Amino acid sequence: MANANAPGSTAGTEDFAALLDEMLGANTGFAGSVVTGKVVRLDDDFAVVDVGLKSEGRVPLKEFAPAGMKPEVQVGDVFDLFVERYEDRDGSIVLSREKARREEAWTNLEKAFAANQRVNGILFGRVKGGFTVDLGGAVAFLPGSQVDIRPVRDVGPLMGQAQPFQILKMDRARGNIVVSRRAVLEETRAEQRAELVQGLKEGMVLDGVVKNITDYGAFVDLGGVDGLLHVTDIAWRRINHPSEALTIGQQVKVQVIRFNQDTQRISLGMKQLMSDPWDGVALKYPVNARFSGRVTNITDYGAFVELEPGVEGLVHVSEMSWTKKNVHPGKIVATSEQVDVMILDVDEPKRRISLGLKQAQGNPWELFVQNNPLGSVIEGEIRNITEFGLFVGVGPDIDGMVHLSDLSWDVPGEQALAAYKKGDMVKAKVLDVDIEKERISLGVKQLEADPAAEVLDRVRKGDIVTCTVTKVEANGIEVRVDDVLTGFIRRAELARDRQDQRPEKFAIGEKVDAKVTAVDRAARRLSLTVKGKEIEEEREAVKEFGTADSGASLGDILGAAIRRRREMAGEE
Repeated sequence: MANANAPGSTAGTEDFAALLDEMLGANTGFAGSVVTGKVVRLDDDFAVVDVGLKSEGRVPLKEFAPAGMKPEVQVGDVFDLFVERYEDRDGSIVLSREKARREEAWTNLEKAFAANQRVNGILFGRVKGGFTVDLGGAVAFLPGSQVDIRPVRDVGPLMGQAQPFQILKMDRARGNIVVSRRAVLEETRAEQRAELVQGLKEGMVLDGVVKNITDYGAFVDLGGVDGLLHVTDIAWRRINHPSEALTIGQQVKVQVIRFNQDTQRISLGMKQLMSDPWDGVALKYPVNARFSGRVTNITDYGAFVELEPGVEGLVHVSEMSWTKKNVHPGKIVATSEQVDVMILDVDEPKRRISLGLKQAQGNPWELFVQNNPLGSVIEGEIRNITEFGLFVGVGPDIDGMVHLSDLSWDVPGEQALAAYKKGDMVKAKVLDVDIEKERISLGVKQLEADPAAEVLDRVRKGDIVTCTVTKVEANGIEVRVDDVLTGFIRRAELARDRQDQRPEKFAIGEKVDAKVTAVDRAARRLSLTVKGKEIEEEREAVKEFGTADSGASLGDILGAAIRRRREMAGEE
């Protein structure tokens, strides 16, 4: 009969297993179960644990701490351990602290999931599409979209921090758990919102965080509820874009300006918590005073100048330059340019200040007449020539005009004008300055004395002068007196008798005696009459040689007068 205990005998193996079951109990089932063990010593990276069996087990030290954290294990510590195998090839029991924690965690997580309760976890790693979270031994997946209510650029501050999560889905068979941090925040946010809205009133001052920035303002998180901070309510000064004063994530103190219970819309303000710079602005900026400011905005109708933060005035386009008319303000000033302005008007209730740019620079016509009084001589370039005269540059942006009548004493204006061309330098005398109409009158001929001045001073109305005929026209003749003064005798004044009033009977160069009827000193022109001279001579002859009652004829009287003159001439 074969020996049952012989090597290789099947019966011997079965007897050994039966003996083992008899010693330990056939239904102990240690493998796959959780047992309690005590750390008896530490060997390098392992902890040797006594679980009350025939041999001790070894557990890696890293399994005694959550992922990413340093394990804290000491001899004598007691832990629950998972038995992976009762005995390995070295005769040691294979234990796992991590699996024990996982089994325990899964049990607790399933209860929490069923009760829709939050669980605590530690975010410890990154994976594709999200992050890994340690839920007390069980590893869960946190999708990137479930980290926060709004996108988070840096999750560094969240790493390693214990915080609550909501389990969205779990499958123990596959070992999958999906959690959400966002769901917890939204629930908390809803609670805070309800509490905040319930006690919200206009005028309240709250702390908030800038959540988002748009072109028209910024949305501020008040702790569960958002409010709009419009760009015009950020500061008293002009702000073109909210990003000039705010950044996302910035802590701000705001005041509730308006709150609509129906729409739940909240309007916020920051400048309302600051002192209004417009209070007492009329005293700070009196009319006609000069100040320096910064150009903040340019429009088609003018430019806004900041006198101090929050206080702006408008320089209308008509008040920007003395000389540049119909020019866009952007060609006169630039944004952020520092300029000097004069206060023209202040309307404190309407928060308006009218400014003048040109007034602060000085009126160029006033400055010109101060530097160039009437009668002074200036020299300038001919900038333009028109049919009525020359425009001569007398300053950087102003011109004076020489009328064609002031070009020459002797040459006609149109003829004298033809002798000039644009770009020529000319000298002229200042004749008149009209500051209100912004006009400067110049004269070239006035640089020399008027050659007819002596004659004009000597000739009086009623004088008899000898003239030289210079032009014969249908309505009269033009004459010259002493070759310097022009006169004109109308057709009706050429003779006493109508039949002799014919211009064509006069020849150019002929000498004619005539009586002065009017002297126009400004035009340097005489009005003359031959008819008047003849009538006057006749009156004098009648008076001297006869009267109307003597019966003498006019011919007799004139004949006697002529003879008398001849006798007197012969005696001489």
